Amino acid sequence: MAPTAAAMVMNRAPKTILITGVSRGLGRALAVEMAKKGHTIIGCSRAQDRLNSLLDELSSSQPPQDNNKNNPSSSKHLLMKVDVRSDSSVQVLARAVMETKGIPDIIVNNAGTINRNNKLWEVPVEEFDTVIDTNIKGIANILRHFLPLMLGRKQGIIVNMSSGWGRSAAAQVAPYCASKWAIEGMSRSVAKELPDGMAIVSLSPGVVNTDMLASCFGSSASLYRTPEAWAPKAATLILNLSVADNGASLTV
Repeated sequence: MAPTAAAMVMNRAPKTILITGVSRGLGRALAVEMAKKGHTIIGCSRAQDRLNSLLDELSSSQPPQDNNKNNPSSSKHLLMKVDVRSDSSVQVLARAVMETKGIPDIIVNNAGTINRNNKLWEVPVEEFDTVIDTNIKGIANILRHFLPLMLGRKQGIIVNMSSGWGRSAAAQVAPYCASKWAIEGMSRSVAKELPDGMAIVSLSPGVVNTDMLASCFGSSASLYRTPEAWAPKAATLILNLSVADNGASLTV
């Protein structure tokens, strides 16, 4: 069904968008694309130096009317060093967001990692834990602290980045597959808990040439589209999500 005129106007209205894992890859490309469209970006990552360079890029990407004439270097965006694996770190983020930007309209749980190609029984314990803690607990931590804020106004869209390997399986990436299958299940379960007016979806980005893909595919990862080529289509899809998509498993 084609979106109504009212829905299209609403989609064009500036939104506040929280994206985790913005320091590189899909998260960074998506943040830049959303900023170009005039939206306010709240981003987090563990890499402060990359956050600094991204803030400069976001500020130069935002439309001229969004720039502060008295201070051209100012930015309407908020980027913070946060480890989504840490509940207390996410709690600090939520407090800062509420104090400075208000409740996000859209949350994109993008932060993720993958294990080095290996049979499950040969994956080091610490590496397995990192995948689970980042990909599953990281999303749970964000939901724990931001969902109650969004529930108060019964409005908001949450996008949990999944994978084709969250709906199928592959050898040597069992921890990653397990985490993405968990994201699919968690998203569908939470969808049943949300009030009318809200939606949560799992979104597979498709095959994109990121550092994670290169860790699996090696040099052949370069045969696939870049995050920058992926971002415009992904941004359009995310901005057009509605309550009718609640619980869906989608692909860019």
